[in-house]
Amino acid sequence: MTHVIGVDLGGTKTAAGVVAPSGEVLMSETIPTLNRAGGEAILDATAGLIAGLVERAADAGMSVSSVGIGSAGVIDASSGVVVSATDAIHGWAGTELISGLCSRLSLPAAAVRAVNDVHAHALGEAWLGAAAGSSSSLMVAFGTGVGGSFVLAGTPVLGHRFVGGHVGHFASPYASFGGSPLSCVCGGSGHVEAIASGPALYEAYLRCGGSAVDAADTRGVFALAATEAPDCGAAFDGGAAFDGGAAAGSADSRAAALRAIEIGAAAAGQAVGGLINVLDPETVVISGGLADAGELWWEPMDTALREELLAPLVAIPVLRATLGNTAAIVGAAKLVLKPQNSSLSSP
Repeated sequence: MTHVIGVDLGGTKTAAGVVAPSGEVLMSETIPTLNRAGGEAILDATAGLIAGLVERAADAGMSVSSVGIGSAGVIDASSGVVVSATDAIHGWAGTELISGLCSRLSLPAAAVRAVNDVHAHALGEAWLGAAAGSSSSLMVAFGTGVGGSFVLAGTPVLGHRFVGGHVGHFASPYASFGGSPLSCVCGGSGHVEAIASGPALYEAYLRCGGSAVDAADTRGVFALAATEAPDCGAAFDGGAAFDGGAAAGSADSRAAALRAIEIGAAAAGQAVGGLINVLDPETVVISGGLADAGELWWEPMDTALREELLAPLVAIPVLRATLGNTAAIVGAAKLVLKPQNSSLSSP
């Protein structure tokens, strides 16, 4: 039986796994992404990660035919080039992702495919996760950033220039303060990500009068808010390391925490509701650290989302993602789970 390798190449870590045709991840490994060393160093490390898994698979009697990659950045899925990227990975823009890995692994170009990591995540959820069995699904992730993907008939809609899915970068009426739009990490202003991401939620907490002493970060905001709502979770983890925060603080800070979560969740829900009106997916999946933070965030998000919907859409299922950290590996593998003419072999 032929297997494939799925790779999730992110800004801080790169995970890869040997995936069976069923989608089961049979073995996996994770390495730090060399995000300050440049594209060639990252390709060297990723190729080494893949080669190690190929060797482990061979030792277990499994052949590996191809490699699918979900990578940070805007990825030209035709050429395999990183069109653009944030400075989270220095020197990543312009990297020849597919050809670079093919040359390092002695593979033909047809054996490697790549898309943006959020598309890979959404494809995993559409195949085997929360949206399994749906003809179309919209996944939106709220964590350290805001991103999304629309999967139609088993294929992510990448866009003509491969920029599709940047759902954090359109205007939100919530993304302003004192009459001025909030700055966004993309260089624009007034965008969804500027108010609905995890870091933006923490900034909203500070603007609302919360103290950094009472909550040091986004996780701390949820812990502080949960002291007034003990049944609510405080499990936010947007993919970055957090120091935590005090579970108790001043009344003003607790009020600021609740208000910041309410604003961020409402902005998230309104944005997703608008996307649903445009796309009419069969199923909606919400992912990321904020989606895992409990009802304190989920309930106002879902309320705002449904208030935004057109009448025929009010019963649309909106579900939490279910695959966790394996989603992008599974989705990347799905890109290449088809017959190939060549197999990787271990040295």
